Amino acid sequence: MIIEKSTPHDLSAHMELYEQAIAYQHALGKVNWKGFEARAVLEEIKNGQHYKIVLDNQIACVFLLTTSDPIIWQEKDKDPAIYIHRIATNPLFRGQNFVIKIIAFVKDLARERRKFFIRMDTTAGNERLNQYYEKCGFTIVDVVRIKEAIDMPAHYQNNSFTLFEMLL
Repeated sequence: MIIEKSTPHDLSAHMELYEQAIAYQHALGKVNWKGFEARAVLEEIKNGQHYKIVLDNQIACVFLLTTSDPIIWQEKDKDPAIYIHRIATNPLFRGQNFVIKIIAFVKDLARERRKFFIRMDTTAGNERLNQYYEKCGFTIVDVVRIKEAIDMPAHYQNNSFTLFEMLL
């Protein structure tokens, strides 16, 4: 297993995994994501924010890392943290606990960058996912409601989110 930064060449694979994740959410009856603009994802890739997990020469999982998330985390955004976003797993590789592997990777990165927290958010009300993230070592710190989220994916508009945090 290799975790590395994505390249512009990976854009179509990222978009495909996001579409597959949305279809999976539909199948579970827990539709959280409403899709992502390829142009925005490409910009994030170029900015070095997207990562991929490669197994057997295939992209098994993708995720996004940021060091700021002021719309969601508001005042707490001032804390030294790394934020994990948009974990999408290739259906051929589900059940391999990639979140645990991502956390281990991000812990090392956070220590290198002198960050004290790893944070995530997910649409509020998904108890199964909440329990999974808690099992992975996160603590629920709040539920926030976002009314207007300019320059963010559509699912953030007028929605509530559960905030998770892990102290290093």
